[in-house]
Amino acid sequence: MKDPQHNSPMDALGAVYERMYEHTVDNFHKVENKTEQLVHKLLDEAKNKAIKFEKLSQKEAEDLARYLKRDLNDTATYLSKTGHELKDWLGFETVLLENEFLDLLLKVADETTVKLLQLKDNAQPASIYHSGEITGPGTLVCDQCGEKIYFYKAEKIPPCPKCKTTTFHRNAVFS
Repeated sequence: MKDPQHNSPMDALGAVYERMYEHTVDNFHKVENKTEQLVHKLLDEAKNKAIKFEKLSQKEAEDLARYLKRDLNDTATYLSKTGHELKDWLGFETVLLENEFLDLLLKVADETTVKLLQLKDNAQPASIYHSGEITGPGTLVCDQCGEKIYFYKAEKIPPCPKCKTTTFHRNAVFS
């Protein structure tokens, strides 16, 4: 898949991730009866649009939908469990984000939406992030050495720059 605005295929996948996110969140807020099933339906629509219009393979679109679902769940779970602000979940000040993406993150963060976006049981462990996957904005912490990697936009997760391991978790402490 090619996107003239981006230099690499992984940059292009990050841009498609953001468009899928926008589709899901914007349409979620247009509907009065918000349910978990609606989120799944909107993610499927975004995935199908990505295949058709972004020229993604089925696997690429399914992977992006899975990453997006993981990130939405992590955001909602963190905000609903802690009552902290979005910048605490991100691990950095929100002024570093593009305004458009920040607006969408804040839409997800409203109290009603947070409760509705909890896609997994609260007892489940935190999500594991792997090198090679796409993640949205925020801070990931290396499971091996604790090194932090900051993401200011959706992009590919690299191996840890310090120890080269490939698994991470969100920099979020539930209190």
